[in-house]
Amino acid sequence: MTKAEAKKRLDQLTREIQYHDELYYVFDKPILSDDAYDSLKKQLIALEQQYPDLAWPDSPTKRVGGKALSKFDKVRHATPMLSIQDAREEKEVEDWGARIKKLLPHETVNYFAELKMDGLAMSLIYRGGLLWRAATRGDGVVGEDVTENVKTIHTIPLRLKIENLPQNIQALANKEVEVRGEVFLDEKSFIRLNKQQALNKEAPFANPRNAAAGSVRQLDPKITAARRLNFYGYQLMTDLKQTTHQEVHQLLAILGFRKSEYNQLCHSLNEGITFFRQIKKIRDHLPYEIDGIVLTVNSNHQFDELGTTGRAPRGVLAVKFPAQEGVTKVKDIIVQVGRTGRLTPVAVLDPVKVAGVTISHATLHNADEIKRLGIKIGDMAVIKRAGDVIPDVVSVLTNLRTGHEKSFVMPKKCPICGSPVVRKVGEVDYYCSSRKCFETLRHQIRHFASKDAFDINHLGPKIILQLLNAGLISDEADIFSLIKPDLMSLERFAEKSASNLLTAIETSKQITLARFIYALGIRHVGEETAILLVQEVVRQHVQIHSISDLINFCQHQSKEFWQNIYSVGPVVGESFYKWFSRTDNVNLLKKLEKLGVHLKYEVQSSNKKLAGKKFVLTGSLNSFSRDAAKAKIRELGGDVSEGVSKKTNFVVVGAEPGEKYDQAQKLGVKIIHEKEFLDLIK
Repeated sequence: MTKAEAKKRLDQLTREIQYHDELYYVFDKPILSDDAYDSLKKQLIALEQQYPDLAWPDSPTKRVGGKALSKFDKVRHATPMLSIQDAREEKEVEDWGARIKKLLPHETVNYFAELKMDGLAMSLIYRGGLLWRAATRGDGVVGEDVTENVKTIHTIPLRLKIENLPQNIQALANKEVEVRGEVFLDEKSFIRLNKQQALNKEAPFANPRNAAAGSVRQLDPKITAARRLNFYGYQLMTDLKQTTHQEVHQLLAILGFRKSEYNQLCHSLNEGITFFRQIKKIRDHLPYEIDGIVLTVNSNHQFDELGTTGRAPRGVLAVKFPAQEGVTKVKDIIVQVGRTGRLTPVAVLDPVKVAGVTISHATLHNADEIKRLGIKIGDMAVIKRAGDVIPDVVSVLTNLRTGHEKSFVMPKKCPICGSPVVRKVGEVDYYCSSRKCFETLRHQIRHFASKDAFDINHLGPKIILQLLNAGLISDEADIFSLIKPDLMSLERFAEKSASNLLTAIETSKQITLARFIYALGIRHVGEETAILLVQEVVRQHVQIHSISDLINFCQHQSKEFWQNIYSVGPVVGESFYKWFSRTDNVNLLKKLEKLGVHLKYEVQSSNKKLAGKKFVLTGSLNSFSRDAAKAKIRELGGDVSEGVSKKTNFVVVGAEPGEKYDQAQKLGVKIIHEKEFLDLIK
């Protein structure tokens, strides 16, 4: 190959790879396989090594990372990178809008709304269309030169597409262009990075923002390149005849920067607030982290007229989501007793607003977690609440200790009944040793009457507490011996409410075997495990029509029989075996039968089209209740699980899905919506 031929081939390869880079990184529409792409790149690298003088200054091979640096040079920004005023409440947004209206009393104001990426602010300067320098924000006046690292980010063009601009501004763009934006790490790259950190026995990054900042400031650009950073441009500092902020984003897209599908022009502040609410709903389903939106007065003339206040422009506002973490004082640590007798330590807090909710308690899980955190009564602690998750203590600010903090020790006696507390060998949890503990009984009866168990309408926590305090019930079976005079004697019970409850109790006496087993509250036996146990009974060709049949079958099976059931395992199997071995439990079952509780035999469908398929449901469905959808899946031979794993075949997504949707995306599990689900179960 002559040098002229090599140049022609090198130019072709460079253009082709740049084309596929743009399809992949900017438009998310790759048309070439990874293997084919890698093959092209290897050919280009070989030619550039043979003819280094022919390599383009913006060659795709420049992104692999250059020579490691010993330090970063300081850079003074031509125009300070100002901070943005922010708001966390809609009232603050309205107040901001009112101030703008006061300053521009006779003008119509439009706003441009965009996502606020949670990353690292960056200034990019292009000269002659080529990336010349990249600098971090720093203190807003002076940042650090991180050009070599930024060149490894595929969503940052090494050469601007100036030829795509209108001809009257091409000359301006060829001189110098400054673009400002945010370097960030998407969710997949963040997970991949932390997995690598674990393999390297290094501490994981706390969040994608910290990971992005740490990656940009690596002295070795090859490390930055391996971390697959992203960039979102939001400001054009150079005058390219733009008159609105919307035009800024249009120009950035023309120049080769990735465009956000969520950007929106709002013709009023109310539209901007509506945009914020909509983004808040889908926030957890985005493939990257955002901490709010940014509202900018769209007209550049109006923006300039509004001026600045301190270090922030008046014409732009960051509307942030409610904080998911807060710092507050741990006033006390108390212990709660649950349904199985497990003792859970709980931090009592000075009330603090986290994720839009005032938090006064946070779980500490167990004694080992308290030891890990090193938490003491009186400490200042970081509290986190994400979504609907129970608030957690994340860490303790030990530097703020006064010396008056007190250590916490798990009690030796149950705080409810005074019985000895035990900790079984090999377990982290402590338990009340009494099976008659009032708190344990209260939780167990709540579980027994719950929707997925006996589903007794009108029998809520307050009524259960009333019945226990009045001595009208002492175990689950006593519910079925209640009569109207008993209920009428309770406070706030009238004729109608008593009749409604008694009717619900009578209706609940007919119950399927799986729900009955779940209702018993056997340790480790949840709804899905109860179904697995019933399926095993069916496989044994045993027909259980009564509680007596159940007792007879269970008492004639060995511990190993239950432990060897697929997906049940030794711990759950042993727990189930022990429960049926206890005389008091068997007596409870006999009492339930005597009081009229009947087991409904479930006819097995011959259609098993979903056999071997595992489903997870999230969000609300229009055509089915959650329970009805689960029942249909099981009827057709499928399994339903509460947690998403790599073994899950389908995640069925309804309206307002939860964290399971995110987990499915991370694990690459097939996600289907309601229409697809209905087609599947036809």
